[in-house]
Amino acid sequence: MSVITKGKITDIQELKSAAKKIRIKILHMLTQSGSGHTGGSLSAADIAVAIYFSKMKFDPANPKWEERDRFIMSKGHAAPLLYAIMAEAGYFPEDTLDHLRKVESPLQGHPCCKKLPGIEVSTGSLGQGLSVANGMALGLRLDNNPARIFCIMGDGEIQEGQIWEAAMTAAHYKIDNLCAVVDNNELQIDGPVEEVMGIEPVHDKWAAFGWHVIDVDGHDMEEIVRALDEAETVKGKPTVIIAKTTKGKGVSFFEDKVEYHGVAPSHEEFDKAVKEINNG
Repeated sequence: MSVITKGKITDIQELKSAAKKIRIKILHMLTQSGSGHTGGSLSAADIAVAIYFSKMKFDPANPKWEERDRFIMSKGHAAPLLYAIMAEAGYFPEDTLDHLRKVESPLQGHPCCKKLPGIEVSTGSLGQGLSVANGMALGLRLDNNPARIFCIMGDGEIQEGQIWEAAMTAAHYKIDNLCAVVDNNELQIDGPVEEVMGIEPVHDKWAAFGWHVIDVDGHDMEEIVRALDEAETVKGKPTVIIAKTTKGKGVSFFEDKVEYHGVAPSHEEFDKAVKEINNG
């Protein structure tokens, strides 16, 4: 496959169709595995599809291509989303998705850069992704490399103190080749984010830490793409997109259900979900 350049998919309807395909792939691998994280993989699907297929430049045949844009799934439990996108992009054969969470599989429960080319960093210990993104972005700057870094975090994840140290660092060093995204679906494994440890006002906190902040509906593809376009024009400070999302988005009986944070669909639920996504 040739290098996928920025703007590979510019049509919003095509991106929406791609997001449907990705959601079905996610549910397929989770059902086959019988374990994994459903809610947060589905909530971030539209965002990740827009980043990979409308903005990023990369080459599946050459995962270490120096001019590639880098993607970090800091909320590593959403690995099924990343794997589905990588399969769609051509990093590995589609049938590899059947081996999620199997012993010796390259598709581990959390992304592992030692097992799967195209994974930039192993993630899943929450709170670390933004720090790694800072380091990568600064390294690119030192090399005069125009590539950009994209980092998706969960809203529960930003309860971690390391996130805010990284936020200060990014602003202090004016890391403008970094675009972070908060998947703000308002639920985490132990319940509503606001009850576990409230994070509001999210927008004001990031702004106070020196970031350019953009609020979007995380399921409105046009809004997401517009925000990514805006982020690319911001100079002298990092950008964060606060994406209001719905846990389990795309499948009505998963949506806003905290119990599906880390529970895979049954085969019956999978069949029903695919019909709903295709008809949506």
